[in-house]
Parts: sequence; C-alpha cells; structure tokens
Amino acid sequence: MKSEQKFTEKIAARYRSIYARVMDLWAYCSEGVWEDHRTTLKVNIIKTINLTVKTFLSTDLQSKACAMTYRTLLAIVPALALVFAIGRGFGFQNLLQTQLFHYFPSQQKALEMAFSFVDSCLAQASEGIFVGVGLVFLLWTIVSLLDSVEETFNEVWGVTIDRSIFRKATDYLAICIILPVLMICSGGLQIFMSNTIQRLLPFEFVTPFIEFLLDCVSFLFAWLFFTGAYMLIPNAKVKFKNAFPAGAIAGTAFQVLQWLFVSGQLYVSKYNAIYGSFSFLPLMLIWMQLSWLITLAGALICCSAQNISLFSFNKQTQNISENYRRKVSMAVLSIILKKFAAGEPPLTVSDISNRYNIPSRLTANIIDRLLKCGLLVRIAPQGENEISDELPVQPALSIDHYTMSYVIDTLRNHGEDNFIPGFDKEFPEVVRVCDEIYRHISTAEGKTLLTDI
Repeated sequence: MKSEQKFTEKIAARYRSIYARVMDLWAYCSEGVWEDHRTTLKVNIIKTINLTVKTFLSTDLQSKACAMTYRTLLAIVPALALVFAIGRGFGFQNLLQTQLFHYFPSQQKALEMAFSFVDSCLAQASEGIFVGVGLVFLLWTIVSLLDSVEETFNEVWGVTIDRSIFRKATDYLAICIILPVLMICSGGLQIFMSNTIQRLLPFEFVTPFIEFLLDCVSFLFAWLFFTGAYMLIPNAKVKFKNAFPAGAIAGTAFQVLQWLFVSGQLYVSKYNAIYGSFSFLPLMLIWMQLSWLITLAGALICCSAQNISLFSFNKQTQNISENYRRKVSMAVLSIILKKFAAGEPPLTVSDISNRYNIPSRLTANIIDRLLKCGLLVRIAPQGENEISDELPVQPALSIDHYTMSYVIDTLRNHGEDNFIPGFDKEFPEVVRVCDEIYRHISTAEGKTLLTDI
C-alpha cells in the first residue's frame, strides 16, 4: 500500500510539474514574450505567431475575404478580357488559356464559361462607338479591383495614407501590362524546361522526377507571386526578408488548396444533385473566398513579422500614465530639437525607437500627437510630394518657441474644448483649481528651452 501511495504521489508531483511548465510556457508565449528584449530567431518566431493569431482573431478577415470575393467576381471577365487582348497582340492566346487551366485546375467549367464571356466582351468592345466606352469600362473595373486590393492590404498594415493618383495610375497600368507577360513567360519557361529535360534525358524512369521538378517550379512561382504582392501592393516599405517567408507560406497554402479542390472532385456529384448545371458556381465562390483568406492571412504574417518591435511592452504602452506619457513626449521632442539645432539629419520613428530603446508603438503615438498639435512636421525628400509614416520629422516652429510651458500648454489644449453647456457655471471651483495648477507651469522653470535640458 505504501509503495502504491508513493507511486501515486510521484505521478501527481510529475503531473503538477508538467502542468506548471506548460502554464509558464503559455504565459511567456501569450504575454511575457513582449517584454523579452532578445532578438533571437526563436523569440521573433514566437512574437510573430502571437501577433498574427491575436490580429487574426481581432480583425474580421472573413468579411474582408467575402468583400474581395464579390469584387473579384465582378471584375473577373473584364480582367480576363484585358489579359486576352494583350495576349492576342503577342499571339499567345492559346498559351494563356492553357496556363489558366493549369493554374486553376479546379475551375475548369468556370473558366470555360468565362472564356465565352470574354470572347463576347472583346467582340462587342471592338465594334462602333463601344470601342472607347468598352475600353474605359474594362480599365475602370480592373482599376477598381486593384484599388480595393490595395485598400484591404493597407488596412492589414494599418496604413492610413493612400498612394497618390499619379502613382496609382502608373502602378496599376504596369500591373495590367506586366501580369499577362509574366504569365506567358512562366508558361513558356515551364514548357521549355519540360521539353529540354525530356530531350536531354529520354528515359521513362525520369518522367516522375520531371513532374516533381515542374511541381517545385509551380510552388516557386506561387511563392514569388505572393512575395511580390506583399512587397508592392501595400503603401508601405516591406522588407524582402519578411515578405518571402509569408509568401512561401501563402503560396504553399494556395497550392494545397488547389490540390484539395482537384482531388475532391468526387464530391462534385453531390453539388450536381443540388445545383445542377450551376454546381461550379458555389465551388468557385468557396475557392475564391478561401484564396483571398489565404492571401490576407499571408499579408498579416508579413506585417506581424516586420512590426513585432511595435508591440514590445504593448500592455504597458496601452496603460501608460499621463504623467509618464508627458515625460516621454518631452524626451522625444527634445531629441528632435537638439538634432535640428546641431544641423544633423532628421530622425524617423524607427530611428528614435532603435537609438533610445523606446517602444515603437509608443514613439509612433507620441510623434502622431506632436504632428497633430503643430509642434512637428514631416519632411519629404527633394522631388517627392507623397506623405508617408516613414518620413523623418523636424520642428514646425523656431526652436526658441519650444519652452516647457509652451509645449505642455499646447499638448493639454489640443482638441475640442468647452463644449459642455454650463460646465464652468456648474463646476466653478474645479475649473479654478485646475487652471491654477497649470498656471504654475509659467514659472522660471517653465520658460526653460527644451534644447537646454
């Protein structure tokens, strides 16, 4: 009995130890990792996964994927019409059709119907007065879709500043022209590789290897496609080292989705029994929504990997006291003023955060408030007119204006004021005491310049 009791206690102690370790690991991965200053690969991966999951749960990516599915459905025929119009100019229409069937093997019926619509659309667009109107409609539909994609990616990245009209026109036009050319080149490259390898190695046992190699090429093209999308579409500077892993994950998930839809064709018979000849439509909508969900999730991974520094001390930053926020604001403003007075290059948010170990999100919030108060301005490089969150900042006024009392008074008076009817009459003593407290700022110390601190 004693031996059994000891064994039971030993098992219980082992269970408690494992449970405690698991809970400690969970506490570290869920919250404690953001207070870890190490920049090792393991810590960065945990932070990226943590931020991706939290953002995925807090943002409604499903609704965004549904909206993009609807917009894509509206633009799919005009987009294909433009692609095929360019393809006919090069004499590669049949190759384009083959490539689309190769890229979307689960959507054979949908593509066949879309091709018939495309032929009708191009036939109508090439006749009479409809030539100009049809071309404008095609371009407007595609530009509207691309604008929606950019807007969605900007929402994922938290970017509030859109591209200029000129940049939208040039970038979208480049996409509309380059995409068909890339499809033709990729298709030609795969055919060239297949024929070349089979000619150099005319053995039957090599065929499986060739098929595997071409599958790897398809995966590589998918990775590069998503990587390019994550780098070029959002109006933000996206680093390749963050875009490529996200592109590889999204590209692999997209290829797996393709395989699932192709290998699951046996379930189509159930849809045929319900929807008849329209059975391809719900399958296409499901495939399209899942594809957009994969795309947006990949963008979220890319954004999380690049911005993990923004969420260091996230809990403390969200609950920061007004007194500590004022101190950090004064410190940040003092840094910028001293750099300007010394004639040194202006700093960006990232520069200030990295040099002085201030959490990036807190620095960004403080800089944003100082900009809104008119204490700072962003400066663009010579020849550029676009405003970006990555631009450096400098003082908006002469540095002689930046006394302690002036800055504190500007910060506390920024925003709407005195809009509650009869508030001063209802609480006269509160108003008097608060004004008296802030009046002490205008003492000798309050007139000290921030550049002298």
